[in-house]
Amino acid sequence: MSAGKIILVTGASSGIGRATADFLHAQGHVVYGANRDASRVSAPWTAITLDVTKDEDCARAVAEILARHGRIDVLVNNAGLVWAGAVEDMSVEEARRQFDVNYFGALRLIRAVLPAMRGQGSGRIINVSSLAGRLGLPFQSHYSATKFALEGLTEALRPEVARFGVEVVLIEPGDIATNVVNTRLRAAASGEGSAYADDFQKLVALYAREEAAGSSPEIVARRIAAIIETKSPAVRYTAGAFAQRLLVALKPFLPSRLYETCLMKYYGLRRR
Repeated sequence: MSAGKIILVTGASSGIGRATADFLHAQGHVVYGANRDASRVSAPWTAITLDVTKDEDCARAVAEILARHGRIDVLVNNAGLVWAGAVEDMSVEEARRQFDVNYFGALRLIRAVLPAMRGQGSGRIINVSSLAGRLGLPFQSHYSATKFALEGLTEALRPEVARFGVEVVLIEPGDIATNVVNTRLRAAASGEGSAYADDFQKLVALYAREEAAGSSPEIVARRIAAIIETKSPAVRYTAGAFAQRLLVALKPFLPSRLYETCLMKYYGLRRR
């Protein structure tokens, strides 16, 4: 795919989304960066207001881009949030909200762009997953679950749309230095009364330290740009620290109990 593509990036106000929108714009693409309030974003690309949890917002944003350009070449599904808490402490409503943004938000936009991509006989959908989509993170279970779901959706969708010239790809970042340290939500029941309070506080602090020391969002942006240019992209690509990517790559080759034991030791968790 050559330069000058019409690209929609969600969650573009900061972090990976902002870095991706900036980098693709600098490469000469026509970029629309979506976030919940475009009036608060100053950028060289076009900022559009889009709440991925609203069907009408997704349909309207895609329709506006099609009205201006007659096509959409690339969708980067990046919008997401992180909600932490033990499974027992997370309410169904909190879990539902997590899925509504991270999974159903991506699904809404996929369904919105596919008719146009099918009609033009080309298109690329890049779903921003996570290494947590291959590895369940304790006390971020529903975040991992949304990413596991996005992985399954992508694998199933690829063969469905292949004959229409549409490619669907996953990118799985490790720890990236973004504002997630400050925006992570916590289950309402995760306070001092929780049976998991000590482990929860310890792990959330560890996650925050690792994220703060993580790779630059531009690493992911560059990988996304490379995926856009790749003639026949693979199902998934990773980005971030080598050690984290290696840990996930080794998972299928180790006995599950051994892998789990190593993971628990790393996070300071113990069996009875």
